[in-house]
Order: sequence, then C-alpha cells, then structure tokens
Amino acid sequence: MHNISNSMSACYARIGHSLFRYYRLRIFMIIGIAGTLLAGGSLAAAESEPANTRDLTPGETWIERLERPDRIKGLRIDDVVDCLGLKPGDVVADIGAGAGAFSIPFAKAVAPTGMVLAQDIWPVLLDYIAVKANQEQVSNLRTVLGKGDDPGLPRNHLDLIFFHDVFHNVVDRQGYLEILATSLKPGGQIAIVEQEYDDPIAQKWDIPEDRITPEQVAEWMSGVDFELINTFDIFQGENNPAGARMPERWFVVYGRQPD
Repeated sequence: MHNISNSMSACYARIGHSLFRYYRLRIFMIIGIAGTLLAGGSLAAAESEPANTRDLTPGETWIERLERPDRIKGLRIDDVVDCLGLKPGDVVADIGAGAGAFSIPFAKAVAPTGMVLAQDIWPVLLDYIAVKANQEQVSNLRTVLGKGDDPGLPRNHLDLIFFHDVFHNVVDRQGYLEILATSLKPGGQIAIVEQEYDDPIAQKWDIPEDRITPEQVAEWMSGVDFELINTFDIFQGENNPAGARMPERWFVVYGRQPD
C-alpha cells in the first residue's frame, strides 16, 4: 500500500507540473497580446471571409513556412532595406507581410517618425506580426487586414509599397495596381520582388499562370503611368544565398511618370 501511495503522489506531481507549464504558456501569450494592444498595435479578427487570391493556403500554415531559418537567410533583409533607401519619416506598406520578416526591419529603418503598415489577408498572420513587434519594442507598425482585390490602404499616404513573392497571387493585377496608385504620395514608389519564371523551385511551387515576368509587370505599370526607376540583382545567380531553398528572384522599383 505504501508503494501505491508513492506512485499516486508521483503521478499527481507530474500532472500538476504539466498543468503549470500549460497555463504559464497561456498567460505569457495573453500578456504578449495585451501588451501589443496597449502599445497601439492592432489585432485582426479571429476569422475572415475567404480572400480573393490565387493561393488559399491558411495563415497558420504560412507561419510555419515563412519562419524557416534557411528562408530568412535567403531574404537578404538588410540588403533590401539598403536597396530601397528607407529613411526616418518614410511611410511604407508591406503587402502580404506574412510573418513580418520585412515589416519589422522596415519599421526600425523609418523610425522614429516613419510608419509601416503590415498588410495581409489572413488575420492570424497579422496577430503574429503584432505580437512580434511588441516583443521587439517596435511601436511604429500597424497591421492592416486587406482583401485579395483590395489592399485596404489609406489614400495619398504612402512613400513606398513593397511586395516580396506576393504580387503574383493577385487575381486582377492591373486593377490592383490602379487601387495602389491612389494610396501613394506624389513621388511614391512600388517595389516588387518576384520569382524568376523558369526557376525550378518556382515551377515546383506555382503553375505557369500564377507566375509572372518583368515584362508583364512593365505592361501593367504602364497602365497606371508608372515607369521603371531601378532594378537590383541581389537575388540572382551567385547573389542568391546558397542553401536557402529559395528561387532566384528579380527585384524592380517603379515610380509615377512626371506629368
């Protein structure tokens, strides 16, 4: 009987320890989210209607994909910030912000007087970004819940709109650019990073009609009176980080043609 009593005591102790760890984790998450709200970050609703997009992968799955350490290495985030010439006071929208890999560094680059709008169509991703921003004490970032055919951005407000491996998911690309153009200040720019059309990894991920070329983007940009300002090869050939399991990508920046 004495042995049975000791075994039961040990069992209860293990259960108590497990419950303690569970509730401690829940409390930390609640504190993190509450802190984000107090800091001014916005949390999206828990659910939303299906988005009008070419890729309906759930937000939870995207977090697992986007936070791979090898992928982060392949993003060359510091180099992208340098290429874009971000400076304090700039207002930037990161479209399809995902897990915030670019949004948070962008916010640090434009601080203290600038602002970053981290936009996505999945509320769970925006919640994830908001908690990360709070943890890194980034207070100049706001989340924006968009739709597949409407980014949900304010008019005449932005200096730069940025896409990384996202624009190809838009259904009506020309129409989307027409909406985006109204959100830019005079002299505002749109930067797009996309997979090389014939890259083997890109071919594995997306069907042909879901991949796009620089020539197509040039035609769509012409439709909103934007012209090519700059191109960068930081994701091409030997510049594409080895071991990142990322396709080669082209990187272009467009601006409005002068009147």
